[in-house]
Amino acid sequence: MTLQGKRYWLVGASEGLGREMALQLSDVGVDLVISARTKARLDDLAVELKGTVDVLPIDVNDADNIAEVAKNLGQIDGIIYAAGVYSPMNAQSWDADQVEAMCDINFLGCTRTLGHVVPGFIQRDQGHIVIIGSLSGFRGLPKSIGYSASKSAVMHLAECLYADLRGTGVKVQLLNPGFIKTRMTDKNDFSMPFLMSSAEAAKHAVNAMQKGGFQYNFPRMFSWFFRGANFLPAGLYYRLFG
Repeated sequence: MTLQGKRYWLVGASEGLGREMALQLSDVGVDLVISARTKARLDDLAVELKGTVDVLPIDVNDADNIAEVAKNLGQIDGIIYAAGVYSPMNAQSWDADQVEAMCDINFLGCTRTLGHVVPGFIQRDQGHIVIIGSLSGFRGLPKSIGYSASKSAVMHLAECLYADLRGTGVKVQLLNPGFIKTRMTDKNDFSMPFLMSSAEAAKHAVNAMQKGGFQYNFPRMFSWFFRGANFLPAGLYYRLFG
């Protein structure tokens, strides 16, 4: 898939994977609209990007704000939803506010944002929807209350979009990374196999966008573990990983 000369709206561009994707997409000739909550970070990023860059701060928790931003968006060729928050916790340490924040930003924020983009793509029969899921969304994991559930929801959303839109001019991609070294994963107090830098993860993501195809799980060897776990009976799975 040719990305050069296309205009993409990248939501969640201020740090981590989203920021690195912005840099690498800019390098291959993509014009960008970058959005996140913190305008100062977006302005800093915009200076590093090539081509045309529009900075549109957004709060994906706020439906009215999203609607206002969408009015100023102009026509885009694609959208990447990379916004996300993470707070590690188990059921015994349930924090209702943090769980709600993860569900609200990771999943509901995605639905709110896509609601202003998908109808236009369908009307034109052209567009590219890229949703960032997670390997953790394939099956329940310990210390992952809120995060895994919200990522599983956004992955299921991508699957529904693909089921409806396959064979049309609107392309849907679901990209599921493993552990990425960011401010969020720095909170973890456990070993993180196959830990990637944000730049390495972004390279996987941009390559997947260029190759096309619906679902891309990375790192590949680590993803086999998560995909394989889906085939284990519940009793065995939770004895091993609960």
